[in-house]
Amino acid sequence: MSPSFPKIAIVGSGAIGLYYGIRLALGGAEVKFLMRADLPAVRARGSLILKVDGETKELRPVQAFATSAEIGAVDLVLIGVKVTGNDALPAILEPLLHAKTALLTAQNGLGAVDFLADRFGGERVMGGLAFIANNRTGPGEVLCYHPGSLTIGEYSGPPTVRTHALADQFQAAGVKTRVADNLASAQWHKLVWNIPFNGLTIAAGGIGTDQICADPLLAAEARALMREVQAGAAALGFPISDDFIQRQFDVTPPMGAYRPSSLVDFLAGREVEIEAIWGEPQRRAIAAGASVPRLTQLYALLRRLAQR
Repeated sequence: MSPSFPKIAIVGSGAIGLYYGIRLALGGAEVKFLMRADLPAVRARGSLILKVDGETKELRPVQAFATSAEIGAVDLVLIGVKVTGNDALPAILEPLLHAKTALLTAQNGLGAVDFLADRFGGERVMGGLAFIANNRTGPGEVLCYHPGSLTIGEYSGPPTVRTHALADQFQAAGVKTRVADNLASAQWHKLVWNIPFNGLTIAAGGIGTDQICADPLLAAEARALMREVQAGAAALGFPISDDFIQRQFDVTPPMGAYRPSSLVDFLAGREVEIEAIWGEPQRRAIAAGASVPRLTQLYALLRRLAQR
């Protein structure tokens, strides 16, 4: 069966973009990767590498390009760049669009889908929530600790035929995929993990998620932050179950000494997605009447650390 989205561009060939792009390409789609610093090394090797479940998968040959104009119009753009680089996105995306090109953003936090919808129309935009633990380990190389799952949803309303078609394409490519009835609700569910674990690994001095789970005080703080996310989501009309919170502590220890993307960026001296992951959720929760003192404190601390 031919894929529903035969031509795909990956904008942001980091850990997320590489993982899903390689999967989709091995699944039969024509996938073109937009790259900058990694481009010479990837072209010299002639492949992209994915290590997952004890196996090494190699995509050869690879279609890697320096500009979106070289890629041209595609059926789907998967956006994996950090939200801190969104100001450059409109100029990058324009050459990739035809009349029905869909935009799937796998960016963290809140606000990315709104940014795209404001500029390209909500009917183009889908949100992708990657419940995954992986890191880029070299040019065109990604190591996946836990493949998890991908949740996708429409920005402008409930799922459509194309939402299910894209989910089926990911599923056929080996990605466990769910379709969200409400994208905003799914985003708040992901924040249950991202807010405490991304934040505390930085605030506690650059430690892995395994150390947070093993330390009673840090684990208690993580759980308290999750409760605040739960309260903020409830105030906005998105209930999150206690069982979902508990599952975050069930799935995290098996990841081992995992360093989330925010910690990797912080230690490398790169800009951290502070506003998307902590600032915007905090503001929306408070505006809805929720009390989030721990989130407010963590947000302020991360801003100070990033300024240093």
